[in-house]
Amino acid sequence: MRSNPIGIFDSGVGGLTIYEEIHRLLPNEDIIYLADSKNAPYGEKTKEEIIKISVKNTEFLLSKGCKLIVVACNTASTNAVKYLREHYELPFIRVQPAIKPAAMNSKTKIVGILATKSTLKSDLLFETSQRFAQGVEVVEQVGEGLVTLIESGKMHSEEMTMLLKKHIKPMMDKKIDHLVLGCTHYPFLTDQIEEIVGSSVKILDSGEAIARQTKVILEQEDLLNLDHGKINRMFYTNKDPQVMQKILDEFNEGFKAVKTDF
Repeated sequence: MRSNPIGIFDSGVGGLTIYEEIHRLLPNEDIIYLADSKNAPYGEKTKEEIIKISVKNTEFLLSKGCKLIVVACNTASTNAVKYLREHYELPFIRVQPAIKPAAMNSKTKIVGILATKSTLKSDLLFETSQRFAQGVEVVEQVGEGLVTLIESGKMHSEEMTMLLKKHIKPMMDKKIDHLVLGCTHYPFLTDQIEEIVGSSVKILDSGEAIARQTKVILEQEDLLNLDHGKINRMFYTNKDPQVMQKILDEFNEGFKAVKTDF
C-alpha cells in the first residue's frame, strides 16, 4: 500500500491549493486529483446531496487504488467526512477553516471568515469557534459567486474584483485583523484580497496544516512512500479541462488535465 497514490477530491479546481502543499511536503507520493467541477459549487447544496456526491468521488478514487483520501473541500469536509469515515476503512483527511490560529493571534479580537453558506452553518465550524474563539468576535461572510467565477475561468476578471470588494467590505467595517479563507478555492484569490484589505489584515488558509496532517497519518498508518523513483500524478475533471490546465501550467510541472465522464 505504501506505493499506492494519495487521492484528493474537491468541488472543482480549488483543492489544487491543497495539492500544491501536499506535493511540496511529500514529494515522493503519487497523487490522483479529482475535480468535480460539474457539481460546483457544493456550498449551496443540502447535506444529503453533499454526502451523496462525496461517496461518488470516494468510489472513483478507490477505483484508482488510493490509500488515503484528502477531502480538499471545506463544505464536503464539514458535511460528509463523518459519514465517509463510518463507511470506509481507509483514512480520510478533512480541511478545516483556520479559526484557531486567527483567534489566537488576533489583537483586535475580531476575525473574519469568508466561506460557503454550507460551511458557515455547519456543526464543525460552530464547534471550532466555540472551542477556540471564546472572547473573539467571528464575522462570517458568505462568498457567494466566487467559486462559480473561478470555475468559469474568470479568476482575474473585473467581475471578480467587484464581488470580492462587496464581500470583504462588511468584514473590514467590523475592524477585523485576520481573515480566514474557509474554502479551498479562495487561496487563488489571495493577491487580489490583499490589495483590498491592505497590510493590516493577515490572511489565513489551511493548506499547509492539511499537508502536515496528511504526513502524520501516513506515518501512523505505515503508508508513507519511501521510494524515490518516478512520481506519477493524474488530474481528472468532469468539466472543461482548460480551467484546470491553466492552473497546472502555472505549477510548471508538466502535468495534463484529463477529462473524465465521471
